[in-house]
Amino acid sequence: MHIPHNIGIASQIGKYSDAIEVPPNTRWLISAGTPGLMADGTLPTDITGQAELAWANIFRILEAADMGIKDVVKITHYLTRESDVPDYVKVRSRLIGDARPASMLMVIPALVRPEFLIEIEIIAAKS
Repeated sequence: MHIPHNIGIASQIGKYSDAIEVPPNTRWLISAGTPGLMADGTLPTDITGQAELAWANIFRILEAADMGIKDVVKITHYLTRESDVPDYVKVRSRLIGDARPASMLMVIPALVRPEFLIEIEIIAAKS
C-alpha cells in the first residue's frame, strides 16, 4: 500500500525509508506525542522502560484504529539525552521489526515533564 521512495540516504543512517507515498482515499491516523507513561501515572526511570512503554502505548493507539506497525508511514522520536540513543534504537528495532516508515529522531533539551526521557509521534495510513 505504501510506496517507499528511497534515494539511499536512510540506508546510510538507520533502518527507515527516505520517504513514503500514501495513495489517495486512505484513512489517516496522527498521534500526539506519546511518552512512556502508564495510565495510572507510573513512569519507568530508565530509557529502556520508558521506550518499551511508549511503544506499547503506540501499539494500543494503532490497534484501536484497526491498524498495525505496517500502516505507520512516519515516526518522530524525541529523546532528552543523547546517551540514550543506542538503547532506544535497540528497543525500537526489536519492536517494529521489518517496518521501514520514514523516521526522524531528535535529541532535545526537555519534554513537557522533566522526568520524561522520550516521546514518540506517529502518522499511519490504511486503505
